[in-house]
Amino acid sequence: MNNKTRMITLVAMLSALTIAVLYITSIWPTGQLGFAAVSSLFVAAAIIEMGIAPGLYVYVVSSLIGALVLPNRSTLLLFILFFGYYPIIKRLSEKLRSRAAQWALKLVLFNVALSVIWFALRGLVFPDFEMHVIFPVLYIGGNAVFIVFDYGYSKLLLFYMSSIHQRIKK
Repeated sequence: MNNKTRMITLVAMLSALTIAVLYITSIWPTGQLGFAAVSSLFVAAAIIEMGIAPGLYVYVVSSLIGALVLPNRSTLLLFILFFGYYPIIKRLSEKLRSRAAQWALKLVLFNVALSVIWFALRGLVFPDFEMHVIFPVLYIGGNAVFIVFDYGYSKLLLFYMSSIHQRIKK
């Protein structure tokens, strides 16, 4: 199989798996944040197997198809606004030599995404709360959770590379 065919096949397969995981939240809505995070692993798999471009294709294809077929838009919105492109940003940021620069880039990205999600969805999530009370808690807690998420995500990617990636025929 030539490289172009392999890439198209990989993007299609991983996009379908992404849509399947995102669709689960319409059946089991309590795990929206978790399923949005899990769906990003397919973008990361495309990056590991073939590079940044296929990962970007999985993100775009999954976002577009998800907008057409998924009944639960809130999980799709989480995927589009953060989790879907995070593996791409993670890969690019970890090419920087300075760990401080890596973390600065990741944290800036997270806080921008959190702000967009907050201002887009706060009326639905926190309609009766005063913004000045929730805002600092959201950002302090969100950054702490993000750091733990990034660490766990790195461990999952290492597991993928040491077990699954090694078994995939090139």
